[in-house]
Amino acid sequence: MRFLAVATGGCLGALSRYGMGQWFAPFVRDTGFPWGTLVINLLGCFVLALFLTVTVELLVVNPYLRLGFSTGFLGAFTTFSTFTMESILLWQNGHIWYTAMYIFASVFLGIAMSSLGFIVTRGFAKIRAKQELSEADELVLEKRRG
Repeated sequence: MRFLAVATGGCLGALSRYGMGQWFAPFVRDTGFPWGTLVINLLGCFVLALFLTVTVELLVVNPYLRLGFSTGFLGAFTTFSTFTMESILLWQNGHIWYTAMYIFASVFLGIAMSSLGFIVTRGFAKIRAKQELSEADELVLEKRRG
């Protein structure tokens, strides 16, 4: 069953990546910069951190769904191998500035996007905890009144 979850998620992730890559193709052609891969990988960093934090700290999620989405979908959606090949091609074509910018953006913005995913989710968790605490306080007050 785990293999099926990963395979299904992987198929959907690969198709999503292909679709986004096609959407970004004109930008890549116009600028020579691999915008598609950069955006896809940064989005994947954010979504993975968000999803794993939610499913570990906030919600009970079917383990097959978690595996299928995180390993399958996001694993196929993002790509390290394309990032490395595009970096090499940029370098070989003399685009030193683009190469440096791409590597820097991929690594450091990837970490930033993952951090943002954790921060956003933990912020929601704190809000939810305060709401639950407020509801519990209201119940206690109602019992005291009644």
